[in-house]
Amino acid sequence: MAKEKRNLDVVGHRKVFYTISCTLIALFIVLTFVLGLNVDIMFKGGTILTYSYTGELETNAVQDVVTEVLGQKSTVTKGENTATSQTTVKIQLSSTGGINEVKQNELKDKLVETFADNNIELFETSDVNASNGLDFFLKCMVAVVFAAIITIIYIGFRFRKIGGISAGIFSVVALLHDLCMVYGCFVICRFDINANFMAVLLTILGYSINATIIIYDRIRENQTLKGSKVELEELVNMSVTQTLGRSIHTTVTTVAAMAVVCIVCVIYGVNSIISFAFPLIIGMLAGVYSSNCIAPTLWVMWRRHTENSPKKNKSKTAQKSGRR
Repeated sequence: MAKEKRNLDVVGHRKVFYTISCTLIALFIVLTFVLGLNVDIMFKGGTILTYSYTGELETNAVQDVVTEVLGQKSTVTKGENTATSQTTVKIQLSSTGGINEVKQNELKDKLVETFADNNIELFETSDVNASNGLDFFLKCMVAVVFAAIITIIYIGFRFRKIGGISAGIFSVVALLHDLCMVYGCFVICRFDINANFMAVLLTILGYSINATIIIYDRIRENQTLKGSKVELEELVNMSVTQTLGRSIHTTVTTVAAMAVVCIVCVIYGVNSIISFAFPLIIGMLAGVYSSNCIAPTLWVMWRRHTENSPKKNKSKTAQKSGRR
């Protein structure tokens, strides 16, 4: 006779899960004040200077020259102009008032002097207004809020038999948890808060909710099959156990693909893609954790709270009195 599979006690260990998550979020908040945020020029405003060059050029050496001449930090990236096939180096400088022409000329002269064999020439200069980045950020936040509202409505309608609105709210709480983990990755890894950051957040919103919906769907099915024979806690433990393998297999597949992208980017020095791929991996892993350990356990606690509420108890007492 086959041995019955033992269910994971997810609900019983919920305090451990909540403690881990709250500790990490508190750590990210502290690190934000201690380390600070690397905010991209699109949100802070500043100047972008693009130079064409020949031969080999080290970005760290260019940063040293910028610091020496202008006395401020810069972000230096190499690229290629597709129209002229010229190799270019882009220097991003964050400042509210921009870099005046005198300072730009001093920087150019110093670069030409330091890298005399690279034929450095100014290709393009442009000032970035911080309001443009703020507008982009606000639009992304509107998209996040709109997605959360639609998620609550959709789950509330689809899973109305198991208290749909509450299930929708806690699925959004799990999503916010995942976004906090992504934010923490940007803080710890010192990635710039830029368009990649917003792209990862929006991607995780669409990815993580899928695993939560699968668990709710299994809870609904098991509730129909088992009825009142099984306690709510055991019902959730059973549903999580049954869907955990599928969630892990799906996540491992996608994480492995993104890990390959990260490895290739490290080998070829494509930092702009790493700041998207690696936080996305963290968000995916956090999504599996929150979908199985946060959302369903919070839902159980809420259901027990509503069942034990004074109004609920008064209603039950009134019904018994009426029957007598």
